[in-house]
Amino acid sequence: MEANLNGRLTTMLLCDDHYRQLVRQQKRAISPLEALFGSRSGLFEDFLGSDFFRIGEEPAPAAADADEVVDASFGEPASTASGTPRRRGSGFFVCDLPATGLDDDEVEPYTRALDTIWMMRQQFVREPGHSHLGEGFPPVEWLMDMRLDKFHRQVVRGGVTTLFRYGTRLGNPALRHRLIQKLADYAITVSPRQVVTTLGANHAMDLIIRRYVAPRDVVLVEDPGYYPLFGKLQLQGARMLGVPRQADGPDLDALERMLKRHKPKLFFMQSVGHNPTGSDLSNAKAHRLLQIADVHDLLVVENDAMADFKSSSAVKLSALDQLNRTLYLGSFSKSISAALRVGFIAGSKQRIEELADLKMLLHNSGAEYSERTIEVILGEGHFLRHLGRLQNRLREATHRGLEILDELGAEVFCRPEQSLYLWARFPGIEDTNELTRHCLSRGVMLAPGSIFAVNRNVAVPWTRLNVAYLDDPAFRESLKA
Repeated sequence: MEANLNGRLTTMLLCDDHYRQLVRQQKRAISPLEALFGSRSGLFEDFLGSDFFRIGEEPAPAAADADEVVDASFGEPASTASGTPRRRGSGFFVCDLPATGLDDDEVEPYTRALDTIWMMRQQFVREPGHSHLGEGFPPVEWLMDMRLDKFHRQVVRGGVTTLFRYGTRLGNPALRHRLIQKLADYAITVSPRQVVTTLGANHAMDLIIRRYVAPRDVVLVEDPGYYPLFGKLQLQGARMLGVPRQADGPDLDALERMLKRHKPKLFFMQSVGHNPTGSDLSNAKAHRLLQIADVHDLLVVENDAMADFKSSSAVKLSALDQLNRTLYLGSFSKSISAALRVGFIAGSKQRIEELADLKMLLHNSGAEYSERTIEVILGEGHFLRHLGRLQNRLREATHRGLEILDELGAEVFCRPEQSLYLWARFPGIEDTNELTRHCLSRGVMLAPGSIFAVNRNVAVPWTRLNVAYLDDPAFRESLKA
């Protein structure tokens, strides 16, 4: 099998038959991941497109002498470039690499499937000259006034020896104390043992799914909703039911019908800054939702990763419920730094104890250095000033984004005062997968509505747009082309 990489022909020595033969020789069964994703070439073709690979007419020449280089991964001889000097024991060398090879996060051809994995990989790609309207994060420029480098000395001063050991299962005590104060600003009252730190909001969802979801369980999610959550639930073998998201929160009539018919015990939702619609939960719906949850013994997971982008007075389901039938998820990835990987879960003591034990079993502890960094940041007045600037920027970008969409004749799902995301549809567009492919070929990356839909087989005319990148001439030109 041969792959054409940037115009260069590279021999792929490992074919499917060879791979299966090696598995048999090792006297083992196919691993779960192998079974999930299929054969080696199938996996490559799924990710890179069926036309990326082609079968070579002739096999690559074998090594000419006894000093052949061996691929230690599979115990098989590997060919080398002609004329390349080698010596026994010198290892495995890859010679004559192109000046600009494929990077791990390089943008893949826009002909591949627009699915969860594709969308997640796009979030890690930064290409100069490209527009990233589909990105889920604010611009780095909005966050750089935090100057993370200046906090290192304070972090080390807090106890350098503990930086060489694991943290505690609940998380850094000083940080949890700061989080208690932060939650109090939202009118959520907790004790230290009602908070456990995580490696961000996604890690928090992982823990909750592992604890509360078994294969074939019915789980309620918002539709459209947070697409990485869908992937996690699929991996767990859960059956997802989508509760339609409206401009003021979930469709509660639909929610009640699903609860009566399917009797699920878990509902994942976002109250404010909903991803992807940018909508906020109304106070009236929040009260009714909790009444429904009480009648049907429903646990609601409130993902509030966008809390720092909104006023502290915004509606919080957990504030009304005081964590009786809710679990509250927070994160600092979008407001401080995604690189630090710090989030948290707040809930009842019993639920947090169980989740903390699960966290310890899976990961030993959180990221102690990162947690101490966040604790130092939260203790400084500069953080509140940073949030003020962040929200002002967001408010201006949202206002400008709505103006641009109006000029383009787009229909907007809702008109928030400030939201990182806007959910819009354009005239004549019934399937934003086609619009996404069209724009991507012109250097503009969108987030098509199908990514956020529970049912991927239905065409979706809506797309998520990041307001920070909406005022981009390249986007307007791509719509006209």
